[in-house]
Amino acid sequence: MTDYHIPALLQPSIDGLNIQGDGVYVDLTFGGGGHSREILRRLTENGKLIAFDTDEDATKNLPDDNRIKFIQSNFRFFINFLEYDNLLPVQGILADLGLSSHHIDVPERGFSYRYDAPLDMRMNQKADKTAADIVNQYPQKTLTDIFENYGELLKAGRKIAEGIATYRQNKPIQTTFKLNEVVKEALSGYSSNKVLSKVYQALRIEVNQELDALKDMLQAVPKALSHGGRVCIITYHSLEDRIVKNFFKQGEIDGVMINTTNQLTPVNKKVIVPEYKEIKQNKRARSAKLRIAEKK
Repeated sequence: MTDYHIPALLQPSIDGLNIQGDGVYVDLTFGGGGHSREILRRLTENGKLIAFDTDEDATKNLPDDNRIKFIQSNFRFFINFLEYDNLLPVQGILADLGLSSHHIDVPERGFSYRYDAPLDMRMNQKADKTAADIVNQYPQKTLTDIFENYGELLKAGRKIAEGIATYRQNKPIQTTFKLNEVVKEALSGYSSNKVLSKVYQALRIEVNQELDALKDMLQAVPKALSHGGRVCIITYHSLEDRIVKNFFKQGEIDGVMINTTNQLTPVNKKVIVPEYKEIKQNKRARSAKLRIAEKK
């Protein structure tokens, strides 16, 4: 396997699944395979793991183990594949949301403001829409909404969108460094790394439709789980964490009650966060939050 990234909250999330050796488990975000390897370690020879990832790069990390089946697909469709393979219900589901360090550290993927690269940001490299398409083609008002809603740039979002709209009238914005320059100019020369990270977060969410995919996935979880089955979800920013929290506690998404007869019950009353030792070893873990729920 390649050195992809260090999984965040590895032991708490796998412990949270309460793995039964002969069960069927789902890793919705295979990535570097760190969580999957730990699940496999706890399964018997009769256990099964179904792993999903939309990124073709993840296939390089697959273990030589006949207990795992890998499906290259967005996790929003996971229940369709499980139904097709007659694998429902399953005993546990895990999702580690957000970016892996692999995405950030491979410059040509365009996820990081730290490298000069094409504005891409696609998790699925075969998808049509890139960040450059959004920056250069979306109306200014839509860009404002994206930066305010997905980047939580309530004060700077409008100025950034206006700066982009003005610049692209003469020349398209095709690279990360050019976008950085435009953002800095729009904010009168001030552009902290925190602001840039929020700009990139907003564009990445829009490119990959991350929040919509999360909502679709969550709606399918109660149907997919067996009684007593558990779902563990690791989030990294307030937008996705709020969605997961509301669904686990109230059974609702965007104010709409989902499948109340199969409502999940939170296992941990307080969100689980990494200890200092893990944060020191893995900077990505700093913002990680783990929520666990069980189907009664």
